[in-house]
Amino acid sequence: MSSDKVRIAVVGAAGAFGMKHLDGLKNIKDAVVTVVSATSQEKADAVAAQYGVATAVVGLDAVLERDDVDAVILATPTGLHASQTQAVLAAGKHVQVEIPLADSFADAEAAFAAAEAAEASGKIAMVGHTRRFNPSHQLVRNRITAGEFNVQQMDVQTYFFRRSNTNAKGEPRSWTDHLLWHHAAHTVDLFAYQAGKIVQANAIQGPIHPELGIAMDMSIQLKSETGAICTLSLSFNNEGPFGTFFRYIGDTATYVARYDDLYDGNEQQIDVTNVAVSMNGIELQDREFIAAIREGREPNSSIRQVLDCYRVLGMLEEQLA
Repeated sequence: MSSDKVRIAVVGAAGAFGMKHLDGLKNIKDAVVTVVSATSQEKADAVAAQYGVATAVVGLDAVLERDDVDAVILATPTGLHASQTQAVLAAGKHVQVEIPLADSFADAEAAFAAAEAAEASGKIAMVGHTRRFNPSHQLVRNRITAGEFNVQQMDVQTYFFRRSNTNAKGEPRSWTDHLLWHHAAHTVDLFAYQAGKIVQANAIQGPIHPELGIAMDMSIQLKSETGAICTLSLSFNNEGPFGTFFRYIGDTATYVARYDDLYDGNEQQIDVTNVAVSMNGIELQDREFIAAIREGREPNSSIRQVLDCYRVLGMLEEQLA
């Protein structure tokens, strides 16, 4: 790097998660956002003005040709993730791609192969599996690694009310979200991270939406090599609080995680303010990306570490087909 800070470009900066990354990055002293990219110049200019970024461009190619970018964060449509990850690495830049890495196991393997090749030149390739970084899940992880807690069962609900193509900001979306390849990916990876490699997986789904062409309801069962089990319910049809809610049932305690907050089995809140330097999972994820680049090491949630998640998702897709 030619500067004392990691120079970041955020692609898909005008979307809901692009802005979440920009909000987190402004708190990281070792990073500077030099470029934002969006699907139109108007959108890119608006985000650049809002966040004080010097350069606004359209598309990924305009980012990759620049010499003031060390690393790229991809907050783009799911179907582009694998190919864009490969393009960023081929351009000699570090990459963090939003979850999911791909919407097929074959594409995930191709991205992994590109990351393996780029690793020889010291390039970092990371996927935004945010649940690994939420302070709530970090505290549970810390107690697992300390030998104080073992997962026996995880009960997870991922619920939205989304019967049209809209994003997290309620704006129209040009692509279709997916319960399996996007939302289930969070839980499949987290369960393996907390309970061990997944050795058994089953899935069923409800009716296919006539316009969106996807299942609006899905149920997934998982079993890990330790014998722990996970039951995951997903729906785009739920009217009520949206998001993902995790119940860890273990040998010494029960925990309920709601994003960055954690409760015990009796709904008493557990203080997680000292678990990490921030209470924002996206910011912590970005901090890990920047630290791995500066320290020349593999990040938590590298493509290598999360690849098995996509093997399981591919297996579940075959069952559903």
